[in-house]
Amino acid sequence: MFHDVRTGASMKTIASVKPVVLPAPGRGDDLLVRITAPAGGRDLPVIVFSHGFGQSLDGYAPLADHWAANGFLVVQPTHLDSRTLALPPEDPRTPLIWRLRVDDVRHVLDALDVVEEAAGTTIDRDKVAVAGHSWGAQTVGMLLGAGVMNDNSDMADDRVKAGVLLAAAGNGGLTPFAAEHFPFMNPDFTTMTTPALVVAGDNDQSALSTRGPDWFTDAYFESPAPKALLTVFGGEHSLGGITGYNAAETTDESPERVALIQRVTTAYLRFSLGLDHAAWPVPADGPGKIEFK
Repeated sequence: MFHDVRTGASMKTIASVKPVVLPAPGRGDDLLVRITAPAGGRDLPVIVFSHGFGQSLDGYAPLADHWAANGFLVVQPTHLDSRTLALPPEDPRTPLIWRLRVDDVRHVLDALDVVEEAAGTTIDRDKVAVAGHSWGAQTVGMLLGAGVMNDNSDMADDRVKAGVLLAAAGNGGLTPFAAEHFPFMNPDFTTMTTPALVVAGDNDQSALSTRGPDWFTDAYFESPAPKALLTVFGGEHSLGGITGYNAAETTDESPERVALIQRVTTAYLRFSLGLDHAAWPVPADGPGKIEFK
């Protein structure tokens, strides 16, 4: 499938292929991914994107399309919590999905030869980033070095050179329901040493937390430098609509917020992966503010 994506004054063509099956014998279900890349591109930097709860490889087109149109190969795995898989609560994998999500991203990195063949291109394995939204942000945070309180697991992956955490849950302040059902949602960012951009909406009030929108900035304030924070003014959990074009769950639809996130995340990743040392920082004019340490 081919798409034309307008970026500034130029029109770039991107190619998307799905589903690409990555055999995963120990997972119970093979891992399905979507790959989106600039048509005809070679030696491409990689972004592996981890979706939020219930989503799938079909979500987040506003980000995946934009990144691909700007030279990245984007891989989107479908995690076991996806509504498309309908995993029952009594499935023995259900309590382990927070770990299995990290394994999914690792599996993609282990299978880059398969990704290259499916996309008909080549990959620069020294330029790998991860990005994620909501639960996906916690997933990629663990690959950047974050842990979980009262858990000694180290899931950092040194193949990953940079990350983007979009609406990442903070630590502490869980409601009784969240503490019972999602006890892993209590990250420790003090060990998250890999460079990362944290994106948070200043109107994002989670039903899972007793804290306010500042909960979503813990990944920035509690992790070691170098880190950057983009605060999206008026942004709720969908940050203006990054989950998809015309997505029903978007409660704060704003093309301006989405465009800001597209622009800032692209500049940050180009800089962090050594593609363009002049790309960062960019002014966050409009509905946002950038700070960094």
